[in-house]
Amino acid sequence: MCQLQPRTLSPAFSRACSSRSLMETKRMFDYKPTPEQLALSEERRRQREAKKLQQQNAAHLPPMFLSRPWKYLPSTQTVPRSTIKVMSWNLLAQCLIRSNLFPTSSKALKTSHREPMIHAEILSHSADIMCMQEVDRLEKLSPVLEQAGYSSTYATGPGKQHGCLIAYKQNKYNRVDELIIEYDKQEVREDSSHPAARIGSSRVTKNIGFMVALAEAGADHQGVIVATTHLFWHPAFTYERTRQAGILIREVLNFRQSMKLDHWPCIIAGDFNFAPDDPAYSLLVGDPLTEAQSQRLHMSRVIHITIDPTVPPATKKADDEEGDGSEADPDRVINNSRVATSSDGLLSDLELTSLFTNGAKLRSAYDEGQRAQRDNGTPGDLYTFGDRVSSPPTRLGVHEPMWTSYTHYWKTTLDYIFFVDTLKHSITVAGYLNPHCTTDMEAGLPQIGICGSDHVSLCAELLLT
Repeated sequence: MCQLQPRTLSPAFSRACSSRSLMETKRMFDYKPTPEQLALSEERRRQREAKKLQQQNAAHLPPMFLSRPWKYLPSTQTVPRSTIKVMSWNLLAQCLIRSNLFPTSSKALKTSHREPMIHAEILSHSADIMCMQEVDRLEKLSPVLEQAGYSSTYATGPGKQHGCLIAYKQNKYNRVDELIIEYDKQEVREDSSHPAARIGSSRVTKNIGFMVALAEAGADHQGVIVATTHLFWHPAFTYERTRQAGILIREVLNFRQSMKLDHWPCIIAGDFNFAPDDPAYSLLVGDPLTEAQSQRLHMSRVIHITIDPTVPPATKKADDEEGDGSEADPDRVINNSRVATSSDGLLSDLELTSLFTNGAKLRSAYDEGQRAQRDNGTPGDLYTFGDRVSSPPTRLGVHEPMWTSYTHYWKTTLDYIFFVDTLKHSITVAGYLNPHCTTDMEAGLPQIGICGSDHVSLCAELLLT
């Protein structure tokens, strides 16, 4: 077997290599960087140190959001039996985010930026009871609430990836019972043999109402009924949203009555997806329908393909979720639908009014609170819905916040904290969290340093006497 022998270098070749190595080493030690190169190197070193320090500080500093002042209202009431601080907020579910819907939000759409902002703002309110909508990523939110001393309960509509959550302070309340209502299955009339006509729905939406009975810790005979909801989003489906709102108040009162807790007040807060000049708002608070509101109801009495599969489809993509609609202009167009007939069982204006008046008139914490502030002659930085929409000043709802949702494409008022007092206990508004100023939101929510959601959180303190 042939073996290769190692090659022997000549002494002359070795000396030459050694000489070149010494020359290269000498040139290396003789090299001197220019002042410009030294300055650039120093700047890069400073940037590395600054980035490292920023990362270290970020782990210890709370995430920034724009805090807002609390508005206290003068009270002539006797010493209250109890106080309840209530928060409501649509968190903007991460599963619903589409960058084309929020072109000015940039990094605020990323969970790593917006989630810490949302958690920090929730805890900053220190509310006794919190109602949240479009809640997903429970594995992140629940530990935050538990560590802060809250218990919570969660519900979602069929097939939805986000839902409604009610949280309450563990040292103040105990959960007695809870109930989920699916609006798609709730009947609104008895004078029909056809199941769909008894339900009287214009389309399947998968939206829910969610309610909890909370007893005061150490006083089981005292407590409060808390309900939250996220009504159907499509602006043109006014009738369906009004039907859902009527069902919600009916079922909240039935829930309270079924437990023989009629002496407990009710708090109903959430994203109702309608403005204060909407028919549903007027019916909830006991105002009569205007001619314009009746016309909006009339135009929206349709039957969607989800109710009647024989309706010829106009579009392929479903618009069940907020922001996923396929309509070119969802504010004006109803697709995949036909005009309703009497056999479909949709409620008339009179029947809708009856659905609401069989319950109780709701009162709004912000409408009453901001009206009181203006009446007291101390409006300050008060900007209301009535300041931007022509409406009689005596009409309920004109003192709701000017905006509760503000993005690049849409700006409106959709969120409310309602309450119903009882014969035994009256409720007054003691204070509320000031809404964001328009100038703070004009870039479009969500925004880093302002708000992690496209909705504004609401918070009010109620006095029970």
